[in-house]
Amino acid sequence: MTSTASTVERAFRAALYDDTDTGLDTGASLLAADPAADAELARRGEEFTAAAWQRGWQPADVVRLVRRELDETHVGLAAALIRAQAGRDRPRGRRWAAQLEALPEGRARGADRFSHATAVLELYRLLLRLPALEPLDDESRRAPGPGASRMLTRIRALLAKAEATGYPEEAEALSAKAQELMARHSVDEALLAAGAPEPDTPGACRIGVEPPYEQAKAVLLDAVATANHCRAVWNEPLGFSTVVGFEADLEAVELLHTSLLVQATHAMARAEATQRAGGRKRTKTFRQSFLAAYAHRVGDRLAAVAETQVTRDLLPVLATREVAVTGRLERMFPETTTTRMRGVSDAAGWTEGTAAADRAQVERRHRLP
Repeated sequence: MTSTASTVERAFRAALYDDTDTGLDTGASLLAADPAADAELARRGEEFTAAAWQRGWQPADVVRLVRRELDETHVGLAAALIRAQAGRDRPRGRRWAAQLEALPEGRARGADRFSHATAVLELYRLLLRLPALEPLDDESRRAPGPGASRMLTRIRALLAKAEATGYPEEAEALSAKAQELMARHSVDEALLAAGAPEPDTPGACRIGVEPPYEQAKAVLLDAVATANHCRAVWNEPLGFSTVVGFEADLEAVELLHTSLLVQATHAMARAEATQRAGGRKRTKTFRQSFLAAYAHRVGDRLAAVAETQVTRDLLPVLATREVAVTGRLERMFPETTTTRMRGVSDAAGWTEGTAAADRAQVERRHRLP
């Protein structure tokens, strides 16, 4: 064993396989005293990263957990490690490439060697202990249908306007229009897939569900997924939901859920300001109840909008796809449990949340030409 490898091994034995600060300090001291070990330390980090992919993790999952469990210094280290490993990795599909593109920028190393080594070992501790996740296959290889990019550009523009406007009625009307376009896009993709030489298959993606009020946010994601012919399973300990569906529908869920969270946060801030102006103190329970009601009502409205794009002749195609999505979900998650919403006990919060979601009536529109 070379001296540099020996240094890394001794540091790992001291720091990675026990949880004490003493072990961490010992390992960091060994690494700080041997600059020649830096390259070997980085190489071993890339091995830990590749092992995470083998256990079902993806770049966005790792960054999300590192941010949740450690701090931004570790996030920068993780991003740099993932980029370095990607240069030696196989191509993994469009969604994976987008996650690599979205990695945060790593910070220039400015800490002393001991502090830097400590942060690296803390990150490696986390990577070493990642549990196995349900593997997500690379997304469908079937090319998107004609006009898919143009449709998604229109949808993104509508949602951006909805997030930017200061008028709740306008935001909700723009979101409803976006859902209508998503529903039509889903129908078009379903018809194209039904006529393709090889049948399309559902895939899956993970979407972060971050605190605070993560249970209400998970309910909102579930409502958006259901309205867009997908199914969602929430992993509370690791802070994400896995959404199963066909590729066009998964894109719709990611876009709309992100936008609705922004809109819900704005609506909740306005509701709290009104409550405070009336002399009533708002609490965590108010916010939890607000978001729960918002999620419940928005789900109903999204489903109603989506139905406007479904005619009787489409039902067999959509039923076949629903069976495929359910089958994929059950293979990935043979055992799931339901959970009751906690902390929904503030009547004012529920009323305000329902009003925020229901302020603009969603009228049935004619099918898009």
